[in-house]
Amino acid sequence: MIEIVDAKFITSAPTVKEAPPSDEQNEVVFMARSNVGKSSLLNALTNHKGLAKVSSTPGKTKLINYFDVTFMDRDTSEKSIAKFVDLPGFGYAKVSKSMKSDWEKNLTDYISQRENIKIFIHLIDSRHPHLDIDVDVGNFLISNATADQYIIQIFTKIDKLNQKEQNALRREFPNALMVSSSKKRGIHKIVDLVYKTLNENVNED
Repeated sequence: MIEIVDAKFITSAPTVKEAPPSDEQNEVVFMARSNVGKSSLLNALTNHKGLAKVSSTPGKTKLINYFDVTFMDRDTSEKSIAKFVDLPGFGYAKVSKSMKSDWEKNLTDYISQRENIKIFIHLIDSRHPHLDIDVDVGNFLISNATADQYIIQIFTKIDKLNQKEQNALRREFPNALMVSSSKKRGIHKIVDLVYKTLNENVNED
């Protein structure tokens, strides 16, 4: 059984140029449209209620936030550390066009320039699975991810759908994961997949 046993905030950076130096740690990048539940998921994954800010805080939303996360394999007691990277939310932000343009450039620069990114986690609101902005981000990731990078698509707030809607979503997106942070549904499956991917040992379910 894989668990996240420790998580701590490291630093924030306004652009990729001010990001912490690349090191041997793999990075797991979380990206989502605003208000999709990214902070809630980060808190649920790490079992750390206050790790990421759930409510929008001026001055924080446009920063790239870094967290050191420790995984443990309960069967072997082996530990490994990775960096979780919380990118600014895209779309629907109530900011000026110039600031929104800066954010989008930061996201693009980070994705294309940060060589130690191992996993991109793209979060999508399960109630709105076909928004153009998410389609564009998904296509951008597919076009820019390298051969040794992995893209995980996760639909949030799955508890807001009835069973019929959930089944339809799973049929349409069979490779995606479904999660409810508030109900703690799907959390362990994400932790397990991220751990296996970071260790280059992804098993088919």
